[in-house]
Amino acid sequence: MTASILCVGIVTWDSIYRVPTIPPAPNKVQALDCVQVGGGMAASAAVAVARLGGHATFWGRAGDDVTGRLIFDELAGEGVDVGAVRRIEGRRSPVAAILVDAAGERLVVPYYDQALDRDPSWLPVEQLPRFDAMLVDVRWIEGATRALDAARAAGVPAMLDADIAPPEVLAALVPRAHHVVFSEPALKAFAGIDDVAAALARIGPIVPGVVGATAGARGFFWRDGAAIGHVEAPAVEVVDTLGAGDVFHGGFALALAEGRPIARAARFAAVAASLKCARFGGRSGCPSRAEVEAFDR
Repeated sequence: MTASILCVGIVTWDSIYRVPTIPPAPNKVQALDCVQVGGGMAASAAVAVARLGGHATFWGRAGDDVTGRLIFDELAGEGVDVGAVRRIEGRRSPVAAILVDAAGERLVVPYYDQALDRDPSWLPVEQLPRFDAMLVDVRWIEGATRALDAARAAGVPAMLDADIAPPEVLAALVPRAHHVVFSEPALKAFAGIDDVAAALARIGPIVPGVVGATAGARGFFWRDGAAIGHVEAPAVEVVDTLGAGDVFHGGFALALAEGRPIARAARFAAVAASLKCARFGGRSGCPSRAEVEAFDR
C-alpha cells in the first residue's frame, strides 16, 4: 500500500534567478534563467513525497491573496492534498527572491508577513492516526509543537526537519520528535560541537528514533546505537542546490514509512536529493520515483 505522509510547516512563492555569480556588492546582474515556483521546507518535502510515490498531505497557512492561491493550486497540481490548509484574510503570503550561481549555491531573501496568524488551534490533529508518518519544519514553531505533541499521543512517527533556527526553537522541538534530521550547520550549532559524529552522539539520547545530519556533497550521517552510519551523496554535476534538503527529508520520511532499513532509506533520499541538484528550478527539479530507482539499477 502507498505510504501516507503528512507535512506541516511553511509555504513560500519563490522567484528563482540563475546568475553567473552572486555579486558581493550592490550591482545589476543579468539573469540567465528564471522560474517561479512554490517553496518552503515542509511544502517542498510534500511535493517530493508525491513525486517519489507516496500520498502527501500538507497542513499550513498563507494569506488570502493571489500568491496564496498560486501556492496551493501548485501544490494540488503536484498531487498534494491541501484540503485542510488555512487562508488568512487580509494577510500576505510568504515570498522569496533567490539567486543561484554557476556552482549551484544560492542567496535566499525571504519575506514573511509578521502579522500572519501563528495560532495552530485549527490544525485537524484528530486526523493524525490515518497517516503513516509526519514531517514538520522549524519555521512555524506553534504548528510544529501542536503537531508533534499530537503525533506522539497518537503513536504516529514524526520527523523534524531541523534546519538553522533560534536555539530556543530547536530546544523546544527536538525532544518532541521521534526522528530528527539536522542540516550539518544546525547540528553543530545545536550540539555546540564542530564534529558531526560527536554532535550526533550528544543529541542521540534525547531522540528515540533516528538522529542524523545532511552534509551536502558528503552525504548523510546518522547515529545507530553507538555507531555512526553514513551514505555518500551520488556525484552529479550540481546546477541548483535549492530544495535539495527538502527533497531529502521527504524521501527519507517516505522510505522509512515504507519500512526500509535506515541505510536503504538514506540511499533512496540521497539519490533523490542529488538528482534534484542536477536541475535548475528549486523543488521543480525533484525527480520521480522511477528516476531514483533507475539510478540505482
